[in-house]
Amino acid sequence: MNSNLILQLVPFLIVLGVFYFLVILPAKKEQEERKRMIASLRPGDKVVTIGGIHGMVASVRDDVITLRIGGDAKIDVDRSAIARKL
Repeated sequence: MNSNLILQLVPFLIVLGVFYFLVILPAKKEQEERKRMIASLRPGDKVVTIGGIHGMVASVRDDVITLRIGGDAKIDVDRSAIARKL
């Protein structure tokens, strides 16, 4: 009876393993890369926000980044609003 139970669990464990390597591991790696990118932002870096606003980092304070978006126009955004660095 115990061997029958083990045989029933093997496919489930295989599916969990595949799910981990195909979904969880890449997502974790991407999240770590994004954290590094956000932590490395410096004035002068060109970025795009999650909302699609393109701008240049004017200043960085704690959790707020000031973006110059054109001419003298500046906006404050949360660090988490930065999608990518150009």
